[in-house]
Amino acid sequence: MDVSQFDFTLPEELIAQTPLKDRTRSRLLVLNRRTGETAHRNFKDMLTYLKAGDALVINNTRVIPARLFGIKEETGAKIEVLLLKEKGEYTWEALVKPAKRLKKGTRVSFGDGKLVGICTEELEEGRRDIQFSFDGIFHEVLDELGQMPLPPYIQTQLDEQERYQTVYAKHRGSAAAPTAGLHFTRELLEEAEQKGVEIVNITLHVGLGTFRPVSVEDVESHKMHAEFYQVDEEAAAALERVKAQGGRVIAVGTTSARTLETIARDNGGKLKASSGWTDIFIYPGFEFRALDGLLTNFHLPKSTLVMLVSAFAGRENVMGAYQEAVSQHYRFFSFGDAMLII
Repeated sequence: MDVSQFDFTLPEELIAQTPLKDRTRSRLLVLNRRTGETAHRNFKDMLTYLKAGDALVINNTRVIPARLFGIKEETGAKIEVLLLKEKGEYTWEALVKPAKRLKKGTRVSFGDGKLVGICTEELEEGRRDIQFSFDGIFHEVLDELGQMPLPPYIQTQLDEQERYQTVYAKHRGSAAAPTAGLHFTRELLEEAEQKGVEIVNITLHVGLGTFRPVSVEDVESHKMHAEFYQVDEEAAAALERVKAQGGRVIAVGTTSARTLETIARDNGGKLKASSGWTDIFIYPGFEFRALDGLLTNFHLPKSTLVMLVSAFAGRENVMGAYQEAVSQHYRFFSFGDAMLII
């Protein structure tokens, strides 16, 4: 399957650079994945598509200020570090620019020595393992020195850092926000619960896959990087109960979708409590075992996320909906509008 099948023309002015003041004021394109029919709504209208007994699955990961700017202690050369995943006590896998300057054993100082990192391993694709030393509490030091890791297509500064967090963000660890969840307010989630919809919390810490483009021509040749996920007993029991009673499992975001499908794949279709690392790659031909619906933003051309959405709703349906979104001037990517696929 050729990657070009997931390409489309996107005018640059449709890439949302700033979030809306009101999270719920985004537009919502509703796609029927069986017929390909679309409807244009406002995000709050999502509640009209939910039924009592459904489960809305949200990813409660919290973005850390993962972008650090430092200098090599030996030469004073500037180094940019993006923390991707914690691998041990104060040891992180990171994406480094320029990576060629950071060899094994190299020391980097951040914030005039408030935080010092030493490269312990050279990995592929510009990645390095870095062990940190510091005084105090690591996350407090990171809060002081780090910056929010906004995607490269966002060129403006974010005035309010919490706007790149979901209102239910809880567990630190992500290098990017699960952006489909940015549209929700606590009030809207409460309205869903009052309607009889079960809100189920799971965790997947977003890593390098969000930033890494598909660089191969053949889809099957692309390799995903592993990301940590966790689903506890309470969440698993709720999901199994919803399934058993005929309710629908609707994932908020591709991160929730990948987590659920990983667990279902590994447990014969059952949604059991589990945690670990997933590198699941979902593209057309994939057999879904957990999802009945998906809420997602509009993604980059030729990205793994467009492929996932196409696997769930059909490539032709998705490409048609994307063309419609472009013609209707929907806002794209992290701070953009949303699509509900049911």
